Amino acid sequence: MKVLKMNLKKGFVKVLPESLDDLWHLYNIVYANDEVHARTTREVKFEKDLGRPKEGKRVSVFLGVKVDKVVWDRSLNRLRVQGIVCEAPEKISVKGSHHTINIRVDKPVTIVKAKWPKHHVDRLKRASKATAPPILILSIDDEEYCVAVLRQYGIDVKAQKRTKLPGKLEVDKREKATREYFKDALKALRDEWTRARSPIVVLGPGFVKNNFVKYVRRTALDVAQDVADVKGVNSAGISGINEALRSGILTKTLRQLRIVEENRVMEEVLARLGRSSRDVTYGFDEVRKADVFGAVEKLLLADVTLREASDEKRRELEKLMREVEGKRGEIIVLSAENEAGEKLLGLGGIAALLRFPLS
Repeated sequence: MKVLKMNLKKGFVKVLPESLDDLWHLYNIVYANDEVHARTTREVKFEKDLGRPKEGKRVSVFLGVKVDKVVWDRSLNRLRVQGIVCEAPEKISVKGSHHTINIRVDKPVTIVKAKWPKHHVDRLKRASKATAPPILILSIDDEEYCVAVLRQYGIDVKAQKRTKLPGKLEVDKREKATREYFKDALKALRDEWTRARSPIVVLGPGFVKNNFVKYVRRTALDVAQDVADVKGVNSAGISGINEALRSGILTKTLRQLRIVEENRVMEEVLARLGRSSRDVTYGFDEVRKADVFGAVEKLLLADVTLREASDEKRRELEKLMREVEGKRGEIIVLSAENEAGEKLLGLGGIAALLRFPLS
């Protein structure tokens, strides 16, 4: 994400999203009643001479809308910002009407807020510093494989397949079936790799993952050159990917992806709860009590909890966040698109790791 211009005193930031991850960041920054300004297309009716009926024509125009709703459309790689037109050229007379601005990658957009919360500014700055590409993961064993892209917002599954190979006693049949299975898995991997040319991580239990990598090096040297790591986990498929994230074995490979940190800190919350430790708490009221004592070291919030809260509740949450930051606590907003965020939602969408135990 490129931050083209930022003037918080005047309440606006102009950015250029450069990836799908950047659209995800903007989805979690643009709220109802904000303003979004961008170049868009609009059908404008022009009256013909001699009183003939008006004719509609779609034109390119720079508009601003006061946001009513934001829809994140991953399938079409865009955000749909719906609202009421608050800025438009006078000649087209569309102020006060409904309009949808589509925000896409490589399309500049200006966001205006009455007040910018610190966690929104921090998120923009973090996104502007993110340089690591999405990571392509193949999780495979002799029963299933899964091809997924690990993005900042979570795991984006691209292909999955289950199989049943012949038994180990049927050597010839098993070898032939394995070659066909590897060929199919490589095709699925190549299809996604061709689009993004991302680094590849291969996961799985036992020797199947290693044998697959050997197969790739023999038959697809171009793809093999982007295999950045091979890691062992106890499961294949999506379960193996989640296990790798929880265990931290991908930390080195994925060190710039925020999802790793989200999983790590959520696992710490669950571990402390499992031990019945008193240096962890969850739920808004309990976290707020801990903040009164200056005990909150890390405040965890699910992005959905912030985004879908009523105006009154959001003000309470943002007040709590400012107070925690004022006492040198850290705010971590977790994406509900990955496993860590889902687990946090199971605890009410808010939790905290504490500096010291509370009775």
